[in-house]
Amino acid sequence: MTVENSTIFTTHPSSNASQQAQNQYLLTLHNSERPHFPKRAVVTCGMPYGNKNLHFGHIGGVFVPADFFARFLRDRIGKKNVVFVSGTDCFGSPIMEGHRKLKDSGYEGSIHDYVTKNHEDQKRALDAYGISLDLYLGSGLEPAASVHQEITDFILQRLYQNGYLTKRSTRQFFDEKVQQFLNGRQVIGRCPVRGCKSEKAYADECDLGHQFDPEELIAPVSQLSGTQPILKPVDNWYFDLPAFKGYLTELVDAWDHDCHVRSVVCNTVRESLASPVIYIQNKFKDAFDKISDTLPPYTLVGARENQQSFSIEFGNWQDRDTARTQLEAAKIRFRTGKTLLPFRITGNIPWGVKASALPQAQDLTVWCWPESLWAPISFTKTALMLDENHDTHRFSSHDWHDFWCAKDAQVYQFMGQDNIFFYCVAQPALWKALDADLFPDTPVANYHILFMNKKASSSSAIKPPMAEELLQNYSAEQLRAHWLSLALDQKAVSFSPKAFDTSISYTDKKTGVDVMVKDDPRVVDPALKESAFLTNIFNRLARSCFYGAQKACGGCLPHVDASQATKLTCQKALLDFEQAAAVADAHTALGHAETLCRSANKIWGQAAKDAYDQNDDKAYQQALADAFYALRATSLMMHPAVFEGCETICDHMSFDRSVFFSWENAFMGPYELAKTYTHDEAAHKLVEIPAHFDFFKKTK
Repeated sequence: MTVENSTIFTTHPSSNASQQAQNQYLLTLHNSERPHFPKRAVVTCGMPYGNKNLHFGHIGGVFVPADFFARFLRDRIGKKNVVFVSGTDCFGSPIMEGHRKLKDSGYEGSIHDYVTKNHEDQKRALDAYGISLDLYLGSGLEPAASVHQEITDFILQRLYQNGYLTKRSTRQFFDEKVQQFLNGRQVIGRCPVRGCKSEKAYADECDLGHQFDPEELIAPVSQLSGTQPILKPVDNWYFDLPAFKGYLTELVDAWDHDCHVRSVVCNTVRESLASPVIYIQNKFKDAFDKISDTLPPYTLVGARENQQSFSIEFGNWQDRDTARTQLEAAKIRFRTGKTLLPFRITGNIPWGVKASALPQAQDLTVWCWPESLWAPISFTKTALMLDENHDTHRFSSHDWHDFWCAKDAQVYQFMGQDNIFFYCVAQPALWKALDADLFPDTPVANYHILFMNKKASSSSAIKPPMAEELLQNYSAEQLRAHWLSLALDQKAVSFSPKAFDTSISYTDKKTGVDVMVKDDPRVVDPALKESAFLTNIFNRLARSCFYGAQKACGGCLPHVDASQATKLTCQKALLDFEQAAAVADAHTALGHAETLCRSANKIWGQAAKDAYDQNDDKAYQQALADAFYALRATSLMMHPAVFEGCETICDHMSFDRSVFFSWENAFMGPYELAKTYTHDEAAHKLVEIPAHFDFFKKTK
């Protein structure tokens, strides 16, 4: 977390000239170009399926980064102006399949009961990690369910009226042995998209997020009977996503220059904007030449050196699909590339949001992915509605349009890289098609958080530990600090907690017994690296400040203001932190906090010793005032990450949290805060701490 080459404290007295220079430098910093913040903001993150509890990847890869940003925004623009919502994705084939398997094992509850239980488990896990959601709801659970149906009806009607929905007949997998249509998760095969190595692809998407038509799935197998299903035609409504290629191209070009949007987003979106292409192995070139004249217009791209296939590129997806049918008939094997295809809106599974707002769709439901894209709107509206009904005045407006449509508002969507297609391709196109003043969300995408250097998910061979399971060995603040330090905005990073590492560390020469890493006392726990800063450096600075005040100031704040040099250093760190936090770069932001704290701890220790050795009470008071100023600045910066310990520091410093953590007061130290808000800075009493008091908890 440490940032190198940062400004550090100086204890040397300054001349008037250098003091003026420092003042001018500080003024320049304050007046320099600082990040722009919206008047109001929504923070939301990908919705977990309602068929399971949360594993560490959900929490560490998405919810903790989103919570860091939401807490920072509340401190920066005011709690009333930030809505942080998410919820359980209650509908869709994964939930139906999970419930079916459970019923086969004797479960007697309804699918609603099943989802409710999983939702409650998810909420408990989020609470355990201090995820500060204003509401964690369920798309199929009240009080959000009726609001979600209302929003869904509006969106479907609007898309239909604007001419962007078309009814298409496509083929769906049907199991002849059990005489049943298969939902998306009841059929499994290999992904047909060129370059994808997923061995776990479902009816129309793989576990890496690639989209395709069901007939493209390689080697499909029914999960109900273990047989190969056939394809039967069904009618569904589709959104004309290809019509928005030009708009999406302009949007991703703009995102290239948006410091909030990470390169993984732009790269992934551009992959989806590629022209429709079919790749054919070279060994089928003769067979291809025999039917090439009958295909729709295409451009042939020959195989380059060492390539095993050539490609044919089409002007639109319809021509590509026509050619695909002809190639299948000629028994020519091929794979398709990524491109924009019509985005399915409805499905024929019974457990879903009703699509009755569309004509001739009474028996159809909305596919879970489209409705999950607008679920945060439903959740926001529900949160504001409940606030208004209960007259609690938590938010600055009770009209969801002020958060989702106003020019001075912004929506920040946190996600894993697997979901970029949906939130950064499908959703912006839907918003544009609605023509309802919805602006594109600001996408904040993270790379995968690995487990022991391997990708892990509840549906893969590598099973990740559940989020609550980790808390048997670590505190929530330790894990929050560690996950935020991983810099998932830059690359996929492994989470390797020693307590769960069952790899072999060494073999005992005497006993011949293999000793696992988790049992080897010589191995340092990677998950505790950031915790060492909290429990040692940060804790030491806080504790020594309070002990110093109890010893030399009668338990009050020092009766002098911090030095200008200290203010300059701290305020520079705060401005650097603000720049990084504004773009959700928690890794860099917290690095500035750590660097400041380490430097302050070192300077305070030496200054206090010098003052004590020289019996100089005045110098000791000044050193203590400087340390308290740095402590307050560090606490303000660390607050979004490790709020519990920082709020304990605030409470013991006897300040109201809304004052202490407000960025309106960011450049005011404790002395100035006391002078401004309590009008008695000379007798601002602190809460006494006993010996060996810890603001941050050590390993369990």
